Amino acid sequence: MASLSRHRLSPADTGPALRALRAWTPPDAPSGSLHPGDVGWLLRRDDATVFLWTDARTDTRADARADAQTSARAEGVTTAAPVAVGFLDGPVLRVTTAPDADLGALAADAEDLLVPGNDATDGLPVPGWEPDTEEPWLVFSWTPEPVSSRAVQVTESDTADRALVHRAAFTGSTLTADHWRTMKKSPAGHLAVETLVRTPAGEPAAAATGWFGGTGRCGLLEPVGTHADHRGHGYGRDAVRGACAALADRGASAVAVLTPASNEAAAALYRSAGFTVVRENLDWTRPGGM
Repeated sequence: MASLSRHRLSPADTGPALRALRAWTPPDAPSGSLHPGDVGWLLRRDDATVFLWTDARTDTRADARADAQTSARAEGVTTAAPVAVGFLDGPVLRVTTAPDADLGALAADAEDLLVPGNDATDGLPVPGWEPDTEEPWLVFSWTPEPVSSRAVQVTESDTADRALVHRAAFTGSTLTADHWRTMKKSPAGHLAVETLVRTPAGEPAAAATGWFGGTGRCGLLEPVGTHADHRGHGYGRDAVRGACAALADRGASAVAVLTPASNEAAAALYRSAGFTVVRENLDWTRPGGM
């Protein structure tokens, strides 16, 4: 019988959650909704909140338990083994669980987070909810290989241009250089590798952020974007391949990226960069919700 506790972590306290996610990251592709990089990208926001579930009666995950116990920041987290990490991504509760976690107990505990309006989960089946077969997510994986790319590593002097590319790539984005610096200073900042591709005239054209999951574990791309004025010239592919090469140099066994199946342009980009689809993920949705 699980003895669950849910901990609400501020950005500065996310170390135990990140270490647990790294321990659960496999060699080929993320096994759940969240990779350490998903949390890392969230931490660009000062008000980010991450949930860590622990089980005081669990002693089978010695590696994650030891990692959690090294942190004195998150009160109540240090004496129990992590069993799940999650956060609310808009109306979707995204969760990755330990391999032998009690999913029923976790779903029951998450009920007060799944208020009307929060009508979907990614990685946590909820009794009575239904898989969203109309909008599958494609999980792509890249196997390390020799790479040629125009991408360069992002430095402090490139930060404003890195943020500019993101805003120009994603309608409605308000990302600033300060957001980027906040992310880099977070507990996940050391896991990030960032690449930027410029046009021959020096204009910022495309960028990618990769996240290291550990030696022999899968890395993640999140986010990837090409400036709306510079699409169709291979800049996005170069940014992706440059980030993949940087992750492989650090010891990543593979690199994954996810995109909705309906985003045909993104899927084409990843295929052109050498990625292959390894599976589809489905959200769970509240009947009548979303």
